[in-house]
Amino acid sequence: MRRKKRQLPNEGFSRRDFLKGASLAVSTGLLTTPEGKAAAPENAPAVLGPGAVPIALQINGKPHALKVEPRVTLLDALRNHLDLTGAKKVCDRGVCGACTVILDGRPVYACNVLAIEAEGHNLVTIEGLGSEEKLHPVMAAFVNHDAQQCGFCTPGFVVACKAFLDKHPHPTEKDVERGLGGNLCRCGTYAGIRPAVLEAAKNLRGGRTNG
Repeated sequence: MRRKKRQLPNEGFSRRDFLKGASLAVSTGLLTTPEGKAAAPENAPAVLGPGAVPIALQINGKPHALKVEPRVTLLDALRNHLDLTGAKKVCDRGVCGACTVILDGRPVYACNVLAIEAEGHNLVTIEGLGSEEKLHPVMAAFVNHDAQQCGFCTPGFVVACKAFLDKHPHPTEKDVERGLGGNLCRCGTYAGIRPAVLEAAKNLRGGRTNG
């Protein structure tokens, strides 16, 4: 037996009618004030927020003056205001280590530090470690051991390795593994990174082996 379609009571105003009416009101300006501006609550407070402020950063031995909003991270200041793009913006959550820089001798995630907080401190980025003509020993060791694939994480690793070896000049492979646990490589080049760090440690010691 075929069931009859249920008849809904005629409420006199369908959803289609409502949408048509709303569209007409917008197109004809019925929802605006006589001056043609959108209606706003009376005595609405002005939108306030901190503007850009001047700061001075000491980076790779050189002073840099810039103006940034207090909410700007050190990573964004480096990349967007100073054109120091070696530190990469990947997770932006202080997890991957691709934005590692050295602040007063210790490695930090630049995405977790406000630019204004770095004022008065000494910063070192990948750009300050070496050049194409003269590679830092860590850089040279990374090349020798093919410790990079896509290369996106490499600057953060190199900077973290440099900071690590400054504190631990005689590391074992286990020390390297623990010391660089804050940096991640999606390509999985850890097998090349560990011997690269050990080679760099040896070269920084003047070629002397552990013991």
